Amino acid sequence: MTSEQSRTAERPAAGVPAPSTAPAGVPAPTGAPDGAMFAPGTGPAANPAAGTGDRHRGVRSFVPRRSRVTTAQREALERHWATRGVEIDGRTPVDLDRLFDTLPPGSPIVLEIGFGMGEATALMAAADPTTGVLAADVHTPGQGHLLKLASEQGLENVRVANGDALLLLEHMLPPASLAGIRVFFPDPWPKKRHHKRRIVQPPFVALCASRLAPGGLLHCATDWEPYAEHMLEVLEASPDLGNTVPGGGFAPRPDFRPETRFERQGLEKGHRVRDLLFRRPVG
Repeated sequence: MTSEQSRTAERPAAGVPAPSTAPAGVPAPTGAPDGAMFAPGTGPAANPAAGTGDRHRGVRSFVPRRSRVTTAQREALERHWATRGVEIDGRTPVDLDRLFDTLPPGSPIVLEIGFGMGEATALMAAADPTTGVLAADVHTPGQGHLLKLASEQGLENVRVANGDALLLLEHMLPPASLAGIRVFFPDPWPKKRHHKRRIVQPPFVALCASRLAPGGLLHCATDWEPYAEHMLEVLEASPDLGNTVPGGGFAPRPDFRPETRFERQGLEKGHRVRDLLFRRPVG
C-alpha cells in the first residue's frame, strides 16, 4: 500500500455490479454503492475485487474516500472512466494494446503504483507521449484529478487503474509486459512492528521483475531514510535486477522524475529523498 493509499484507508463496502461500455480487454466497472456519487454505470468501484474471497483479502484494507471528490473530479470520472479506467478485480487479464488503443501496438507501458493527485504522473506522460502510463491507486479524488489533467492536456497515453496494484501485477498483467514500474513515496510504515507491511519486500520485487520486459526499469523513491536503506538492501539482493548505479548505492534523481507534492512535503521537513533505479538485464 502506498502512502497515498494508506491515508485514505477505511473499511470497504461491497461493490454493486453495473453495466459498462468499457472496451474489450478492460475490466468492467462494478459501480458504486453510493449511487448518488456517479451516474449509473460510470465511475470506479468502491471495492473492485469484492466477492473473490481470501485470495484478494489485501484489497479489503482500503476503499476510496469519496466524500472529498469535487464536482470537476466527479465529472472527469463519469466522462472518461469507461474508456480510460481499469477495475483491478484480480481476475480479468488486461490487454495492454487494446487498453492503450491510441498508441501503436507494442508501445512501451509503465505501471505507476500510487500517484496521489496525479500532477507528476501527468508531467511524465506529457514529456513522453509515446509511452503508455497505467497509474494505479485507490484515492478517488486523485483518480478524478488525473483524468481531468489528462483530458485538459490531451494526454492520450494515460489510463487509471482502481484497486490493489499487487492484484493487478499478479493476476492481470502478463509476464514481461512492462517497460517500467514506478513506486514513488510508498508508505514507510516507520514503526518496527509495521515493517512487514512495507510494499518493497523480496516477494514484491520478484513479482515486479517477472512483469518487466528485458531492459525494464523498477524505479523507487522515498524520503524516509530507514526505508531507503531497506529498499536498497532488498533490491540489491534480487537475482533478477541490477542496479543502474555503477558500484551500487542510490541514484541521483533522474530528470524524467518531476518533484512530487509528497516529495516537497518531505523536503520541507528536512527529509532526504532517495531514488533507486534497478533494471532487468537484457538477455
